[in-house]
Amino acid sequence: MQTRILLFLLSLLGICHFSAFAEDRKPNFVIIFTDDQGYGDLGCFGSETIRTPVLDQLAEEGRKFTNFLVASPVCTPSRAALLTGSYPKRVGMHQHVLFPSSKKGLNPEEHTIADHLKQQGYATACFGKWHLGHHPETLPRQNGFDTYYGIPYSNDMNHPDNKGKPKGGPDGMDILWNDPESTLTKWKTPLIEDEEIVELPVDQRTITRRCTTKAVEFIEKNQEQPFFVYLPYSMPHIPLYVPDEVRDPDPKRAYINTIEHIDTEIGRVIEKIRELELAENTYVIFTTDNGPWLSFKHHGGSAGPLRDGKGTTFEGGQRVPCVMWAPGKIPAGTVCDEVAGTIDLLPTIAALTDTPLPDDRKIDGLDISALLDSDSASPRNEFLYYTSRGAIEGIRQGKWKLLVKSQGRGKKGKGKADGKAKAAPQPVYLLFDLDADIGESTNLAEDHPDVVRKLEARMKELDAEIEENARPTWVKEGA
Repeated sequence: MQTRILLFLLSLLGICHFSAFAEDRKPNFVIIFTDDQGYGDLGCFGSETIRTPVLDQLAEEGRKFTNFLVASPVCTPSRAALLTGSYPKRVGMHQHVLFPSSKKGLNPEEHTIADHLKQQGYATACFGKWHLGHHPETLPRQNGFDTYYGIPYSNDMNHPDNKGKPKGGPDGMDILWNDPESTLTKWKTPLIEDEEIVELPVDQRTITRRCTTKAVEFIEKNQEQPFFVYLPYSMPHIPLYVPDEVRDPDPKRAYINTIEHIDTEIGRVIEKIRELELAENTYVIFTTDNGPWLSFKHHGGSAGPLRDGKGTTFEGGQRVPCVMWAPGKIPAGTVCDEVAGTIDLLPTIAALTDTPLPDDRKIDGLDISALLDSDSASPRNEFLYYTSRGAIEGIRQGKWKLLVKSQGRGKKGKGKADGKAKAAPQPVYLLFDLDADIGESTNLAEDHPDVVRKLEARMKELDAEIEENARPTWVKEGA
């Protein structure tokens, strides 16, 4: 009898110990980051042509963010902002995208999400497109990740000099879609593991699935400790490829096919998290790096109700779909319309892990953790818009968004006898009330000149501070 009581007490003690351990354990984080996916390319964001049951279910069980912004309308600077919590210009990664010939990259001295979590004992991994420098000194393992597997830059770039690429445009993409073997015969895009090229060219038909498999295996291997998985898929950036057995032969459905394949693969990650009973201690964040590449027509996506797409500072270029899921932490079936963005993820994750950020540098992100589980107002009332080349072009403040677009630069008039420079063209001011006009169809600049003056002055003030305190990128010696 005494033995049974003792065993019962020991069992009870073990349960209490496990419960306390579960409560004390830091939460896991999974950030899924697609490439060039539009605001309107999910069922839960209004798509009537693309089926995304996995992400739709995550939205039903979590929270959808409808006013979620990225810090650039193109790949490299957008990714730098997500990982560092800083505007790309602050970390020197604002001047368009990196290419195989580029001699710079994200400075390993920057403090990334991976750095922050690794310092707390997290297992950290990146599986997918990096695009923050392909030199060994700038790859993920030098920026806080324990392991890396993926494509170092965009999947339409060739090693080592970006030469010899096939025909572009939607017609060229049709040709490639009709020839799945073209991933091996028309491209020289590398696959890197840690710092070594392990496949050249990478078989892009299976790259989404293989990165998912790596993520699933990593989660299973590290289930007993807190982990961070950064899963930046290289799709649906052109050229589009999917596994042969799921490929729709109609090139007009290439983009649809690719997004639906991504959705299926995300389902494998969620299934593993559920299987290991980690769901209630894991935050899954899904979003994308910028808007859709509209010029590629059916090989590009849809911005839904938003204006324009990738490469522009209109909402279609920088407002992206976002779903956050954490059963028991994020209320199911909810929507947040407050302004937030990828730039806010680092300080938010720091808050969720109850750890301070370094005090030796400024970041631009804000802690939006209150937006995950309540109807709080966003701490973010302002947001800057930079062009794909890194020039300041706009600011949002509350409902107002101002864009100041240049009409080009004054040049010396050719054929003029006096050789005098032409008068500098006047900038074009575009002012939108985003609460009433999500599609940016009505320019209110002439109706509210006082708002224009105020916003332009504030935009210049914030940009000047960033420029003055910008930190250097890593640059290859001798470059």
